[in-house]
Amino acid sequence: MKRSILLILITCLLAACNSQPSTTTADTPVVNPEEVEGYLLQDDVKNINEHLDYTASELKTIYFAGGCFWGVEAYFARIYGVADTVSGYANGTGENPSYEEVIQGDKAFVETVKVTYDPERVSLEELIEHLFSVIDPTSKNKQGNDVGIQYRSGIYYDEAMDATTVEEAIKKEQQQYDKPIVTEAEPLQNFYLAEEYHQDYLVKNPNGYCHINLQTLDTLPINPIAKDEMIVQKLSK
Repeated sequence: MKRSILLILITCLLAACNSQPSTTTADTPVVNPEEVEGYLLQDDVKNINEHLDYTASELKTIYFAGGCFWGVEAYFARIYGVADTVSGYANGTGENPSYEEVIQGDKAFVETVKVTYDPERVSLEELIEHLFSVIDPTSKNKQGNDVGIQYRSGIYYDEAMDATTVEEAIKKEQQQYDKPIVTEAEPLQNFYLAEEYHQDYLVKNPNGYCHINLQTLDTLPINPIAKDEMIVQKLSK
C-alpha cells in the first residue's frame, strides 16, 4: 500500500484519554468506488475481519503503541488481515499493572495494542505504514493531547526475525521528517492485558473519544487474496 494513499485517506485528531468525545478536523474524503483499486465495503459492514475465516491461518503478532490504546485498537481491528486486537500495557517494570499504576508513569509501561495478523493477507510492512499514518513518530511521550510516558509510540516484536523489518520501516519513514523519529523499536519484554472495560472500548462506547479518525477506514480499499475475494465482493459496494 502506497504511503501517499494512506496520507490522503487518514487524518489524525487531537484528543486525550480523559477528554470529551472529539470531532474530526476535516471532512472524511468522499471516494467514488469506480475510481478505487480494490473493494470498498458497504456502509453497514464496518469490520471485514469479522466475516473471514482465520482458523487455518498461520498467524503472527506485533505490538503497537501510539497514544491512547482505544483508538489504536479500534483502527487496527478493521485492517484487512488482522485477526484480533487486544489492549494492554507493555515493556514496563513489575507485573500485572493496573491503569491507575500505569498513568503514574514510574513503572514506564506503555499503552500498547497486541495485533494478531495473517501475513498472507497483510504484511508487517503494511501494518507499520498504517501505524505511522495515524501517529506523529517525532513526538516524544505525546500523541495529540495524550501526554505522558505511557503514551509514547513504539513497535515491539516478539520474534527476532521481525527486527530488521521494523528498523527498515523506521528508516524509510524518517525520510518524511526533518526531526528524528522517536518511535521505539524494541523486543517485547512483557505485555499485560488492560482491564476489561478498556477492551473494544469504542465498540462498547460508539460515541467515546478517539484520537484517530476511524471514518477514514470507510474509504480504505481492500485488495483481498483469492480465497477471500468472493466474500469481500459480496460485502462491498
